[in-house]
Amino acid sequence: MRALLISRDSHLYSEIASQGAARVPPLHLAATRSSMRDALDRPETEIPQLVIVDASDIEPSEAGLLERLGRQYPSAHLMLLTDHHQPELLINAMRAGVREVLQLPLVHRAFHESMDRISAAAGVSAMRDGKVLAFIACKGGSGATFISTNFGYALATLAGKKVLLIDLHGQFGDAALYVSDQKPGMTLSDVCAQIARVDAPFLASCLVHVTEGFGVLAAADDPAQAKEARPEHIDTILRVARQHYDYVLLDVGRQIDAVSLRALDGTDTIYPVLQLALPDIRDARRLLDIFRSLGYVLDHIRLIVNRYEKGGKLRLQDLHAALGCEVVHTFPNDYVAVTDSVNQGVPVLQLSRSSAAARSLAEMVELVTALPVQESRGLFERLFGRADTDY
Repeated sequence: MRALLISRDSHLYSEIASQGAARVPPLHLAATRSSMRDALDRPETEIPQLVIVDASDIEPSEAGLLERLGRQYPSAHLMLLTDHHQPELLINAMRAGVREVLQLPLVHRAFHESMDRISAAAGVSAMRDGKVLAFIACKGGSGATFISTNFGYALATLAGKKVLLIDLHGQFGDAALYVSDQKPGMTLSDVCAQIARVDAPFLASCLVHVTEGFGVLAAADDPAQAKEARPEHIDTILRVARQHYDYVLLDVGRQIDAVSLRALDGTDTIYPVLQLALPDIRDARRLLDIFRSLGYVLDHIRLIVNRYEKGGKLRLQDLHAALGCEVVHTFPNDYVAVTDSVNQGVPVLQLSRSSAAARSLAEMVELVTALPVQESRGLFERLFGRADTDY
């Protein structure tokens, strides 16, 4: 989208240019003018689709210039940025057809939400509208990292989806090791340190590519580098990722901090992972209480029970009664296959296709993607039908 910015603030120009470059399609600041009078005296030869007006330096006597600006670019969308309340300016903005008014300093999330509305009205569509799924451990050792990484691989190989997994562990993140022996060239902290460069090619260049359709953005090796990540950085990364990947998986770990909360705010579904043991259930209840206090919709929170064995003293019905949340899937206690997979850094679907863990991953792919039964059965039968001859 081509835009004209009217502002004297070079910092604001850099900020909007950086945020605009992260969008798909990108927002291109094709021209700038120092004031509305300058914009009226020097009209653009190529009509912009968007005119952004910084009203922080506008005098009350200049408010009427907005209407003239609207008449000069009748097909353009108008966005007004202001750092204080000016009733006369807002009235003239309404007359000029301004529908988007944002407060300064610029809040990035509000800016992108406004741009989403403008893009939709202008008929500019994104390449993808990927789903963001977060996996969070209720207790240490629950298996959330194994499930998130292997599920990403299963989505890519069984359903043909383009998948990105982001390791959000602030300390000792090792998601990439579960599915690859490659050493990450770049990490989440490196991406955040260069957030102005973030677009689809740059993001792809920073990944550990497990398969053509599945990549992992690794966590930092040094916990001190994790401080590079800020909540607004996560907004930018997820925005780009949604537009280029069918599924974005977040391995959140156990920490609840500003970065992980911002990531969880942007998810479509949260999968707390636990085992059927009283300490896990206790921690799961605490986690769900936090989610309730944050206003998260419980319908978007789906429990996953790992290492599940039928006939135990604790049943799934007991878990549901204790937590009041749906158990969407169970993973079997397939110790040998899972341990071999983790120790070798090879996805369990690749290493042991006939294992119970692999079949459970396939069932979860069916569940999440909602593939037609006949189509998904064809995929899985082709995969598992050869397993007996291979092993």
